[in-house]
Amino acid sequence: MKKQNTYDLQTAKFIATVCQNVPELSGDVMQGWIENPKSLKKFLKGLCPPETTPTFPTWKTIALGIHKSADEYRKALKVNGFKIGDWANDILGKPAFTASDTETEIELVKMTVAELGFKEGTTRKDVYERAIELGLKLCPNEVGPALRLQYTDQPMGEWLLIAMDSITDSNGNLDVFHTERNSDGLGLYGSIGYYDYRWGADSQWVFSRGNPACR
Repeated sequence: MKKQNTYDLQTAKFIATVCQNVPELSGDVMQGWIENPKSLKKFLKGLCPPETTPTFPTWKTIALGIHKSADEYRKALKVNGFKIGDWANDILGKPAFTASDTETEIELVKMTVAELGFKEGTTRKDVYERAIELGLKLCPNEVGPALRLQYTDQPMGEWLLIAMDSITDSNGNLDVFHTERNSDGLGLYGSIGYYDYRWGADSQWVFSRGNPACR
């Protein structure tokens, strides 16, 4: 049996209001619309407000390529008093970590999982897919240590996950960078980078606005 359309009360009221306010039409005009439902649908779409592309303000602009290797980043972090977690230190040394050969700037956007539309939290895969749908980009993994060095006024307790391709660590686990300020001070750490790992609605991710340096 063919499933019939059902309408909620608001929809029924709207249809009734439209019918009450349709101007007088000749039989030929009405028949024309009846025989061209696609044209009628297109005409009625004019009732919908125009779709708008969401805009995301730049949260921070940082420089990449100031340090040319993982060892240079490690040295800069230690000299400037930043903590380096074991996971972060491990993936810094993997071949997948790369630093830009030339100095360039990248604009970053900070978004919570809830701001991306997942009020109850969701997986990293969903977070990435939604952000990309909205026009954001994943960051090169260099953003992790570069942001840590340049974000010196990070508030206490703030945790920022870097939206990047995961790096496989020495134990075979997938990790991403995150920057944090805790009781030990400012630090660069590693977090779980599996696509199916769930993050809470208040988790904050850092994406790129789509600069040439990003994927």
